[in-house]
Amino acid sequence: MDVSEGKTGLPLRMNITVRNVTDSCTILTNARVDIWYCDKDGYYSGYTNSGYLGTQNNTAKTFCRGLQLTDANGVARFTGIYPGWYQGRVTHIHVQVYVNNTLKLTSQIAFPEEINTAVYNTDLYKAHGQNPTKNTTDGIIRDSLDNELATVVANAATGGYDLTHTLYVKV
Repeated sequence: MDVSEGKTGLPLRMNITVRNVTDSCTILTNARVDIWYCDKDGYYSGYTNSGYLGTQNNTAKTFCRGLQLTDANGVARFTGIYPGWYQGRVTHIHVQVYVNNTLKLTSQIAFPEEINTAVYNTDLYKAHGQNPTKNTTDGIIRDSLDNELATVVANAATGGYDLTHTLYVKV
């Protein structure tokens, strides 16, 4: 599922695995994974946001949002763009996991600092500059970084990045 809806940015492929901690961390099939994150300039769909490009009314838009069911391997797959940032927060993706329509987890997925630095130095992102908030100083991520830090690697074929992350829920 492509959640970019035409937004400009470096391609990002996301593979999010869901595992059940109450059953020896077995994979969960048909778990609903919802994600949402800001565009390359730090603006969210669904809200009126103020940022470095001024105020944007995105209340009627749905870019960088989506939901998928996990497949037979417990993986929900999304494509989109690498997120930007906004003042006071580190680069992140919001995520929720539902099992049988019951919310089991609300969390965030963080990105490695060296990848953020490389991305924000590219022509597509450099107008906004580097994010001054880091994983270790973000008031939400820093206490749970071990669980929320994704693996992100460059993808030469797309010119973007591939993200893999595992979420653990109690079912």
